[in-house]
Amino acid sequence: MFKSQGDKEKIKEVETIIGPSIKVKGNFNGQGNIVVEGILEGSLKTNGDVFIGDKAKIAATIEAREARIGGEVMGNVKIKKYMEVVGTAKIFGDIECSSLSIERGAILNGKCTMIPDKKEEIKS
Repeated sequence: MFKSQGDKEKIKEVETIIGPSIKVKGNFNGQGNIVVEGILEGSLKTNGDVFIGDKAKIAATIEAREARIGGEVMGNVKIKKYMEVVGTAKIFGDIECSSLSIERGAILNGKCTMIPDKKEEIKS
């Protein structure tokens, strides 16, 4: 799931893991980093980072600080800082973030809105 060394370091800081055999329905709120490898329906909100595995299926709105998305997301995604969309990702919904990378092969069917990072606004 994690390609870079930075991603591997973040796994040590994970608060919650929704495994590949787990299905969660409802509103999921957290404070730390969350890894989703299974199925989630409803909403996902955290002050930390979200890592969506390549085989995960999400039918939810997502709000987080940073995100790496590799699976299927049907819903709007709002990320405060950096969002990485890898080649296996399929996003059907609007996204909002301050920094974005989309790998070749990914599907994004929705509106993309880039918002300024609060720290960058202060520097300007």
